[in-house]
Amino acid sequence: MELAIDTSTNYAGIAISHEGETLIELNWYSQRNHTVELAPNIKNIMNQMKTEFKSLNAIFVAIGPGSFNGLRVGVSAAKGFAFALNIPLIGINTFEIEAYPFAFTGLPLCPVHNAGRGEIATALYQQDDEWHCLQKEHITTTDKLCRTIKKRMVFCGEIPQPVIQQLQQIPGNRVIIPDATARMRHASYLATLGWQRFNKGIQDNPASLQPIYLRKPPITQRKTR
Repeated sequence: MELAIDTSTNYAGIAISHEGETLIELNWYSQRNHTVELAPNIKNIMNQMKTEFKSLNAIFVAIGPGSFNGLRVGVSAAKGFAFALNIPLIGINTFEIEAYPFAFTGLPLCPVHNAGRGEIATALYQQDDEWHCLQKEHITTTDKLCRTIKKRMVFCGEIPQPVIQQLQQIPGNRVIIPDATARMRHASYLATLGWQRFNKGIQDNPASLQPIYLRKPPITQRKTR
């Protein structure tokens, strides 16, 4: 079995899977309570499955982009399990987890998050013969993003409402935005993507795996007087 951990944003999720197929899943609105909620929730689903940690064969973890505190909690926990149990660790991009449910469309898939300072964070994925990252995660503005939309695209992730409104003004039915429920990130997709990589023999080094921060955490930034 595998354990999937996602604490990328205010929305968190965990899942236990068998060869990528989810056996039990819990997704919840954590706000900034990942530190106190993650471990009890993992213990809870392990108890519900009536299984022990020694039964785990791999750990999958969402590595961002996302919030500094949230990612730090999830990635640290995943590393701890991998070291303690001596099992593989696989990190998956948070944007990839959000885009993957819409892979069946065959269209370009654009996850969008608020990056603060009037900017957004985004990336681009698409499924054809294989699953591809067309553009890595980066920070931009809604205006710049809108100017790149030349064909039909699916927008997903935790899209801020003002960004949705601006995207919906683009003519020509080029913008597809599923409703908020469909766009929710689920740990089950992390489990699926993690297993695909694990099955190919791809894994990360627990000692060197780092979260993806598109901005430096505030704690590392020098304060100006």
